Amino acid sequence: QVQLVESGGGLVQAGGSLRLSCTVSGRTFSNYAMGWFRQAPGKEREFVAAISRGGGSLYYADSVKGRFTISRDNAKNTVYLQMNSLKPEDTAVYHCAANKLRIATTPSAVDYWGKGTLVTVSS
Repeated sequence: QVQLVESGGGLVQAGGSLRLSCTVSGRTFSNYAMGWFRQAPGKEREFVAAISRGGGSLYYADSVKGRFTISRDNAKNTVYLQMNSLKPEDTAVYHCAANKLRIATTPSAVDYWGKGTLVTVSS
């Protein structure tokens, strides 16, 4: 079983930055492609960003391209999401996701989920 624990959420003003972290335990981290999804109140969970097992391939939703950066440190079993130029519409619970071998860009394809961390962007 894989356990994912997110941290780093909080309240920030529009234009500000936050860095989310997700630490993974229970399995060999480098065997998993990792990603971030988010779910705003009353909306469906949506893809934000993903990174391949070795970190060489990155994927982003159009809504965050140029503002968010996903990265991973396989020695620390941790994946990060650096979020810059935050907007009120980025407000959501951000969930870490792990997939054995392949990238997942849809919620139904994710193998393991974290419980999420709340990001609130005020205008």
